[in-house]
Amino acid sequence: MRWELWFGYFVACWVIAVSPGSGAVLSMSHGLSYGLRKTSTTILGLQTGLLIVLLIAGGGVGAVLLASEPAFAAVKTVGALYLIYLGIQQWRSRVEDAPGQAGTPRVAALSPRRRFVTGLLTNVTNPKGIVFMVAVLPQFIDPARPLAPQLAILAATMCAVDLIVMHGYALLASRMQGLFRNATAMRWQNRVFGGVLMAVGAALFFVRRQPA
Repeated sequence: MRWELWFGYFVACWVIAVSPGSGAVLSMSHGLSYGLRKTSTTILGLQTGLLIVLLIAGGGVGAVLLASEPAFAAVKTVGALYLIYLGIQQWRSRVEDAPGQAGTPRVAALSPRRRFVTGLLTNVTNPKGIVFMVAVLPQFIDPARPLAPQLAILAATMCAVDLIVMHGYALLASRMQGLFRNATAMRWQNRVFGGVLMAVGAALFFVRRQPA
């Protein structure tokens, strides 16, 4: 892969990662609820899902998916309903009255496995990611060179940048934990992030596939 081609992709990765989306909302929500260290498990799930989407798009499966209206509609519906489900779960998340660290109430934490799976499914079921990857990846792939090494470089670059950005979102959110020192404030926090996740999920219903 040529240096200038990779650098253009590197810049695009930062723009994509910084742009608010379901992954950013989830990172901030978990960062605020559980702190940065525990949210790293969620972010690892997000990167695994991102890697799967990138490989699907790069391997040509994404183009086949976009060419089929029923298949794309199925993925879009699953992704939208999953984010709405996460939003409802966040909205209804239980706040323990027993004081936690520094005398603050605690949000009932998800297990590491559930945090990982939540991150994984959030990216894997996001049709916007597939649409974007199918549209963008070919611009940074040299058809005269082997595909596999190029996909490996693109995947490593995208995941590295997204890993940094999602941890940044989680860190900023975790620094706000001091503002939520009572159960009422934490319940409102859950409702705000739950509402945002539901809104993002509802917006996915309006995502359209590219013309065949």
